[in-house]
Amino acid sequence: MVPESLTVLRKVFETNPLKIDEAKEAGRKVVGHYCLYSPMEMAVAAGAIPVSLCGTRQDAIPKAEEVLPRTLCALIKSSFGFALLDSCHYLASSDLVVADTTCDGKKKMYELLAEMKEMHLLQLPQNQDPETAGPYWEDQFERLRRRMGDKFQVAMSDEDLTRAIRLLNRERTALKNLFDLSKNARPPYTGLELMEISFKTAFLPDKEEAIKHLEALYEDGMRMVAEGRSPVAEGAMRLVMTGVPSGMGSHKVVKLAEDLGAVVVVSDNCTSYKKVTLFMDENQPPLKEMADRYLQLPCAVMSPNPGRYERLRALADEFKADGVIDLVWQGCQPFATEAYTVRNFVRDELNLPYLMLETDYSESDVAPLKLRLEAFISK
Repeated sequence: MVPESLTVLRKVFETNPLKIDEAKEAGRKVVGHYCLYSPMEMAVAAGAIPVSLCGTRQDAIPKAEEVLPRTLCALIKSSFGFALLDSCHYLASSDLVVADTTCDGKKKMYELLAEMKEMHLLQLPQNQDPETAGPYWEDQFERLRRRMGDKFQVAMSDEDLTRAIRLLNRERTALKNLFDLSKNARPPYTGLELMEISFKTAFLPDKEEAIKHLEALYEDGMRMVAEGRSPVAEGAMRLVMTGVPSGMGSHKVVKLAEDLGAVVVVSDNCTSYKKVTLFMDENQPPLKEMADRYLQLPCAVMSPNPGRYERLRALADEFKADGVIDLVWQGCQPFATEAYTVRNFVRDELNLPYLMLETDYSESDVAPLKLRLEAFISK
């Protein structure tokens, strides 16, 4: 049932570390990014390879807890643990790490990480007011452009930025086309497969290659839809997942829900559908366009955060949702606090069932999670 294009991507992903090494030996630079607010266009414009860095696995956390509080969220601990263990090839290969001041836990972790890696920290505004926060955020992008230009000895002109925008727009379009296949009554891919695809293509050092794989996956998906083939059972409960970023290694809730017969038709988080909403106008002044688009990303660190509710309404309608799961990592205060208003919005405005699951990366709570999901899906 697994399409050939997904099998190919899985094989290609395993060769990524070697490709990164080969690119660095040829003189390419690597820029690591910890959050969606950090503009990958900047790295592309500098001729560097952008890679994602957030930790999504449990195995790095025990080492991190020797330094960080145990009550901190799993994503922060996993990310820092990889640095302490020197076990993430992408972080080790990064010539510069770009991060931004989202939550307090990440900000303090970045102070510690700066002792191990060269970093550039973007000071993210905590509101999205275009008149006050907009110019400030654009200046942060200009500072990053100067820093990368100086470090990598490149000009990084507006034309370079526009070319980077054009390339990443193509990648986002290819990814969105793939995600949108789940609007079909029986999606050609499970939510877990789409999470895997989004996660793995983010690490491919060649953006043209990533686009090629996404387009092949889309074509295979279209054929499956036309032929009536799907890994999703007819009448399966269609779930929108919202909340914290997740990826391979932190995918247990998606797997549990789909093992119980539901399907996650869309994940509204930074590692999935939220990425494709950054499509930019290639005819506008590039630095301002980039700053404007990134600033409007909805996240619980923003106050207020109206975009999250607008997005949920649109996605629930477009993907014909039967329910919403709100995923929160233990220790993540912004998303845990915002869960109250998300719950009320989903129940009162969308008239949909809502389930908030607060968990971590470990397998210790799989049994109670399964019980709660089973009750939710069987209603």
